[in-house]
Amino acid sequence: MQTAWEALGDQTRREIVQLLSREELTAGEIAGRFEISRPGVSRHLRVLREAGLVTARADAQRRVYSLDPAGIHGVEQWCAEVVGFWSQRLDALGTELARGRSTRGRHRRTTEPTAQSTQEDSA
Repeated sequence: MQTAWEALGDQTRREIVQLLSREELTAGEIAGRFEISRPGVSRHLRVLREAGLVTARADAQRRVYSLDPAGIHGVEQWCAEVVGFWSQRLDALGTELARGRSTRGRHRRTTEPTAQSTQEDSA
């Protein structure tokens, strides 16, 4: 059994997840959107189901697939943690860069000769 991350490592499976994020689809509808065989799409759907990312329900002779909120939530939570981590780091970097500009500006003002001091030095 693959983890959600292993399952999402495949481009076709990511595309299936994107399709299911918009609407529920039958296995046939999903297969019709790809240029791979129906058994190939079925294998991808099985991997996504086993990883807890999608669910399937029977509707007469068809299987209708949808995203599994619990599986997607785990991925979403991890992404939010990563974004939060880097967001804090980038905010801190922005603050340090602003401080550096401010310090350089103050340093120039105190060390650059003024027009008056240049004239006094020449006299």
